[in-house]
Amino acid sequence: MLKNVTSRVVNDIDIGYWELKSGELYWSEAFLSVLGYSEKNLKISLDFFLKNLIHKEDSNLFRNNFFGLIKSNVNFRQSMLIRTKKGTYKEFVCTTNQNLSFKLEKDSKLIFFNKRKFKTNKKLKKDKFYFKQATEMTRTGSWYVDFIKQKSYWDQQSRRILEYPEDYIPSLKNSEKYYSEAHKRLARKTFIKCAVYGKSFNIELKMVTSNNREFWVKAMGKPVYNTKRDIIGIRGVFQDIDAAKTKELNLLKTSNIIASQNKRLFNFAHIVSHNLRSHSSNLTLVSQLIDSFESPDEKLELLDNVKDIAVSLNDTIEHLNEIVTIQTNINKIKSEVKFNCALKQVLSSINQIIIRENALINSDFSKVEAIDYIPAYMESIMLNLITNAIKYKHPNRPPVINIKTYTKNAKPVLEISDNGLGIDMEKFGANLFGMYKTFHYNSDAVGIGLFITKNQIEALHGEITVESEVNKGTLFRIFF
Repeated sequence: MLKNVTSRVVNDIDIGYWELKSGELYWSEAFLSVLGYSEKNLKISLDFFLKNLIHKEDSNLFRNNFFGLIKSNVNFRQSMLIRTKKGTYKEFVCTTNQNLSFKLEKDSKLIFFNKRKFKTNKKLKKDKFYFKQATEMTRTGSWYVDFIKQKSYWDQQSRRILEYPEDYIPSLKNSEKYYSEAHKRLARKTFIKCAVYGKSFNIELKMVTSNNREFWVKAMGKPVYNTKRDIIGIRGVFQDIDAAKTKELNLLKTSNIIASQNKRLFNFAHIVSHNLRSHSSNLTLVSQLIDSFESPDEKLELLDNVKDIAVSLNDTIEHLNEIVTIQTNINKIKSEVKFNCALKQVLSSINQIIIRENALINSDFSKVEAIDYIPAYMESIMLNLITNAIKYKHPNRPPVINIKTYTKNAKPVLEISDNGLGIDMEKFGANLFGMYKTFHYNSDAVGIGLFITKNQIEALHGEITVESEVNKGTLFRIFF
């Protein structure tokens, strides 16, 4: 037993505790006494405690908590059953963060054991039943990865959540198949940190069921240590949070759409207040100049300026009208739109441009042939993206445009890619869909097409994304 300041102070108030000092383990007299033992008839060691005293269902967690405290100074609190000399169990609350009236030596660790009311085996079975019910109601599965045996273990709830049969044996070798493509890297990185550095984790990511259904989970895990303080596995749980996470993402998406709409309203107001005012000011100035000149030739010369201003004014009003029309047309009746038919209509209208630029257009709509949409919008979206791909072709090669459809997360996707000039996303990405924003030096670039396209897509609750690399090309994805 300890013969130092710690033991004298703690034993005086009759508290059950352990102290680890300089690699040696000490148990207080109060801890031994409540279990019916004395220092003479008991072998004091962690291994003896894990194998003979603590209940087997609490053993692994305590071992992990113990080494987490020793190696990483992580405090913990755990309820457990400890077997007495008579063979019965007593319940304790084990904690490491009690307030002490004295300061511990630098290399000392204290673990306190506070006794609770004994639970009978009947009560244990009842608790197990409620635990099982809780895991089913919250859709929570538990798992364990054993590094020594190179095996993975799941409980039955894990198999049910991941839609595997009850006799399915999980594969450690092919464990990445349980995660979505987008989150495999995150899962791998998280597990490596836990396995190598003992870093516990609490993350959200997407898993994949045996039926290839992707869903969101909250995954928590911590390292498992052996008596030599080596990490021999990882134990954890995961909870199906797909419904809540989907609502959260939809809310975020709605918020982003509202922010995007507010930005478009700001652009609209800017054009009304700035561009129209500019046109009117120019007209006023030209009319004043006409009045100030006496020569008919000079007056006629200024009339050409009036014509140019009138054309610009008309273009601006047409652009504003297009934006307003998008918002007023969203209540039009949707109908089945076949992608192939919409593309044929677009290609027919720009046939001469395609021939002149020697453009090659490939299409594959086999995975998604049609959707319910506003036909005019579909044709407008295709027209803008295809003509942009031709307009901004690379000078050293003819334009090649690939168009295809597929399904992602139960949503139809239209993908249009090209091999053109590309866009510097780092420089222009934030303004790509802005009104009157251009990113190349083409004389016929206006900067209205992508703005209109984004408006049309988002008006029907869709989303458009872009990937691009300078001199290699651009890829647009429309999620309907």
